[in-house]
Amino acid sequence: MTENDYNSIDFLAEDEDEIIEDSVEQNQKYEHYRFVADKGQGLLRVDKFLSVRIEGASRNRIQQAAEANSILVNGIPVKSNYKVKPLDVITLVLDFPKRELEIIPENIPLNIVYEDDYLIVVNKPPGLVVHPGHGNYTGTLVNALAYHLGYKNIKDVDDPRLGLVHRIDKDTSGLLLIAKTPDAKTDLSRQFFRKETKRLYTALVWGNIAEDSGTIEGNIGRDPKDRMLMKVFPDGDQGKTAITHYRVLERFGYVTLVECKLDTGRTHQIRVHMKHLGHTLFNDERYGGNEILRGTRFAKYKQFIYNCFEICPRQCLHAQTLGFIHPSTREELNFKSELPDDMQAVIEKWRIYTSSRDFEG
Repeated sequence: MTENDYNSIDFLAEDEDEIIEDSVEQNQKYEHYRFVADKGQGLLRVDKFLSVRIEGASRNRIQQAAEANSILVNGIPVKSNYKVKPLDVITLVLDFPKRELEIIPENIPLNIVYEDDYLIVVNKPPGLVVHPGHGNYTGTLVNALAYHLGYKNIKDVDDPRLGLVHRIDKDTSGLLLIAKTPDAKTDLSRQFFRKETKRLYTALVWGNIAEDSGTIEGNIGRDPKDRMLMKVFPDGDQGKTAITHYRVLERFGYVTLVECKLDTGRTHQIRVHMKHLGHTLFNDERYGGNEILRGTRFAKYKQFIYNCFEICPRQCLHAQTLGFIHPSTREELNFKSELPDDMQAVIEKWRIYTSSRDFEG
């Protein structure tokens, strides 16, 4: 991975919203780009050939596409070191159909924590999708940003005017950073890539974690059995490097409140790493946290859990702090978002429930 990757487009559809399940099941591919080499084309690696023709594409991403058999020459998959010859037909195919996605400005309220000429810090509520994608073409944070910034005729969620520097899941709440200029986006993205930002998440997880603190390491990639899930590949031969540090904040016997610090920013990282540790996030439906994973079989306890699920109908995960260097003034900025009402209410219910009980762990 090179530094150029922090500002590249995502050929392999790592974000879940880009996956269309039918095409995956049928192993169907859709053409996104087609180029015909000139008669005088000299021998040139296909990854270099494409990197200068597809705007925003890094060679690293193109090489990953080749490994996934998504680059074809004259209809046959090739590797990234293939040498393009005169009149070769080079196509890039993906699992989902190509579409022109217009970002419609929508007057959606934003909880803006900070804003100046260079950036915006937003406190995202749970349930708000960050960017348009399969099944969510409107009503997203990006639509709200387009309205707030007065932009029209945007057809790319990665348009630098919208400035998404990082993303958090739909049902994760908390702080999100948006750049307002291309230069600011480049600078802030570089800080994320170099791990110079400060980000802490608060999560409620199932089980009584044995250690007061620790580190989870394990490559994260798509689960080959279910493309809508991510999983840990402990042998390191698949997925991408991922490191999560955790610290116990409070124990409630059957669940634990933890603080998580990320060294990397993989899709679903905290959710997947905590599940891998044996402590799935509380009420994380996608990863099985919406089942009763710890506790008793008493009907009263089951009702208590179901009441908690109703109060916080999503995974209990909040992006609580965010720190970075301002791209223009070079001042260090730090922001903190209090836990949203739904998480606070569930945590308080657990405090009350456990205050008069003894637990073995």
